[in-house]
Amino acid sequence: MIDYRAARLRMVDYQIARRGLTELAVLEAMQAVPREKFVPAALRDRAYDDTALPIAHDQTISQPYIVALMAWAAELDRSHRVLEIGTGSGYAAAVMARLAGRVVTIERIASLADSARARLKKLGLTNIDVISGDGSSGCEAEAPFDAILSAAGSRTVPPAWKEQLAIGGRLIMPLGPFGDQQLVKIVRTGKTEYAQKTLVAVRFVPLLGGTG
Repeated sequence: MIDYRAARLRMVDYQIARRGLTELAVLEAMQAVPREKFVPAALRDRAYDDTALPIAHDQTISQPYIVALMAWAAELDRSHRVLEIGTGSGYAAAVMARLAGRVVTIERIASLADSARARLKKLGLTNIDVISGDGSSGCEAEAPFDAILSAAGSRTVPPAWKEQLAIGGRLIMPLGPFGDQQLVKIVRTGKTEYAQKTLVAVRFVPLLGGTG
């Protein structure tokens, strides 16, 4: 039988900390979330592999290092409100819930949203709201957000996401055509001013929806 806790600690050490992400809060959040609960039963022996894994509806659960990198880049703390685009299994939302005060996560596939909601509730994470809907439009009713993180890539930045950032807020997203995406960090520096920085090359599923 696999010792998942030991595997999780090895994952955080070898895949994250030794690659330069050493912020204690992020490491502790990654250690606290049981990734094996978020992957299909047939793939649980691979839950802590250094790779993305398939879930239902041709979606994926992101590589642990990328989840940690996005959480680190978002600069989260307990005073922050976060919007996630693309709930998927709920894994990244669970990590962010350990770092932020409140997480709103949107999933366009209703059955994925339902299963993620049940999974997160079972794990006792009460500061996450899972919404079924079109994440490309953000969530105006809950804006502004201190951070917005997208688990789907787009050729352009959806205007709603930029508008729903608080001043000083961080948007972390894959930008570019499928197969040639860069993970970027966009900071809202003023009412109409934004600064952008490229973090790393990535490969995410494409953003779908009204502005996807």
